Amino acid sequence: MSTLFLRTLREDPADAEVASHKLLVRAGYIRRAAPGIYTWLPLGLKVLAKVEAIVREEMDAAGGQEVHFPALLPREPYEATGRWTEYGPNLFRLHDRKGGDYLLAPTHEEMFTLLVKDLYSSYKDLPLTIYQIQTKYRDEARPRAGLLRGREFIMKDSYSFDISDEGLDASYAAQRAAYIRIFDRLGLEYVIVQAQSGAMGGSRSEEFLSPTEVGEDTFVRSPGGYAANVEAVTTPAPAALSWDDAPAAHVEDTPDTPTIDTLVAAANTDHPRADRAWTAADTLKNVVIAVTNPAGERVLLVVGVPGDRDVDMTRLEAALSPATVEAANEDDLKTHPELVKGYIGPGVLGPQARPEGVARGDEDDATIPYLLDPRIVPGTRWITGANEHGKHVFDLVMGRDFVGDGTIEAAGVRDGDAAPDGSGPLELARGVEIGHIFQLGRKYAEALDLRVLDENGKQQVVTMGSYGIGVTRAVALLAENNHDELGLAWPIQVAPYQVHVVATGKDDAVFEASAALAADLEAAGVEVCYDDRFKVSPGVKFKDAELIGAPFILVVGRGLAEGTVELKVRAEGTSEALPVDDAAATVVARVKEALAG
Repeated sequence: MSTLFLRTLREDPADAEVASHKLLVRAGYIRRAAPGIYTWLPLGLKVLAKVEAIVREEMDAAGGQEVHFPALLPREPYEATGRWTEYGPNLFRLHDRKGGDYLLAPTHEEMFTLLVKDLYSSYKDLPLTIYQIQTKYRDEARPRAGLLRGREFIMKDSYSFDISDEGLDASYAAQRAAYIRIFDRLGLEYVIVQAQSGAMGGSRSEEFLSPTEVGEDTFVRSPGGYAANVEAVTTPAPAALSWDDAPAAHVEDTPDTPTIDTLVAAANTDHPRADRAWTAADTLKNVVIAVTNPAGERVLLVVGVPGDRDVDMTRLEAALSPATVEAANEDDLKTHPELVKGYIGPGVLGPQARPEGVARGDEDDATIPYLLDPRIVPGTRWITGANEHGKHVFDLVMGRDFVGDGTIEAAGVRDGDAAPDGSGPLELARGVEIGHIFQLGRKYAEALDLRVLDENGKQQVVTMGSYGIGVTRAVALLAENNHDELGLAWPIQVAPYQVHVVATGKDDAVFEASAALAADLEAAGVEVCYDDRFKVSPGVKFKDAELIGAPFILVVGRGLAEGTVELKVRAEGTSEALPVDDAAATVVARVKEALAG
């Protein structure tokens, strides 16, 4: 440690919010270079290399072959697939000195596709799986949490190429099994959830989420085994109802009721029901959304949801990907004076406002599209805005009095909601995405004309799968999941060192014994960090050892005079005295046992 390029810190960095970010900086694993961009120091690179080694071993075992692409790429392949535009502001774009357009790659589907197109032309060349471990770039609007959400990060991405859908299924299953082995070996807890493909495209998509309170992803699971990213949850629609006995819709005065709470209170006071009290679930909330497509065009959309639920912008954006969404602002509303804030109803929206003979999307269609939550089925009765200040319409029946332009999954998912597959009530949890696998199908192959000759000599479009692992994110999660109030406590399979030898005091015999023990351990194949700093106090050395987080700490100090040294197990917080003559052999055995376990 007297020569190790390391400076530990006693205080948390000012911009750090989560434990992994704080400890990786304080323990000297990474340093901030810019928002969301980090320099890797010697300790950090050791952990990163071990994570990468596990990923490589399992990718190779699953039949993958490693390649390496540049991070700086030309525009043309991404233009061909539409992702130059679809990625929007998340893409780092730049020009060379001749004015040519380039990007820093967020993913490499296009380049993998073109590489295979360049080299392979026959079904006999397939199936093929190739992968890389490479730096990626995304211009995150709000990089946070250190390595968990950065603008530069390392990802393993692999791609399978098959002649048939059955071949893709087999490749997908092989990669899925490899991911399970990788995360098991890393010691990361994970849940496999259904997911949406987003800008990647494709037919099937699953995420590997690591449950943690600091996670930005919300997912659901049920007692019966259903699990999905919240964006992928579908709402079981209730059966349609008869409206034969429903009263005619009627407009009532409801002054000063711009919110659901005030509306429900007024309805119960001034227009009570005979059978029960009105609740928020009886109201229809119409939320005005501004949608910006990848070309930068901004249009309005109204989403109707039951009043006891809010629009979940994450779910809505996933449903409308690659567009981005936000709540409409005052300027947006001014462009549509028919939208009376707080009193918006279906009468001025979608099919109700469209002139006869004008279809949705026609050139002369100036109406605002109106999409409904799946719970709003024919026959359901609602209180909703009457498009006048201080007025609401009661007993407005879906199917009789209004319809939408379609349905959309945009309402928030809650604990206790029914699982789509009938497997029980849903439970919400938070997690971090550590892996994502996709059946891309033929999207990229068709866009880039990747075809091979089949056994009959006919051209066939290749079908593809895409499989990603956040390597730097895995390092952060390992730190997030393996620490205490003293510092990091790495699992032995990824620790920068397996044993941290600490020489305490100023006695030459202590340093001689420590050096000898470190040499014996290294000779036996153990990775050792030896704290040989002569003028550093024992307290500082202990704090550094606990902060750095090697699985075993071997302390040579006062006990040496009685022929013993102290072995501490970092994660367990336990210690024991060992005879100095047997210490090296005992520690080697403990290390091997831990690696085998």
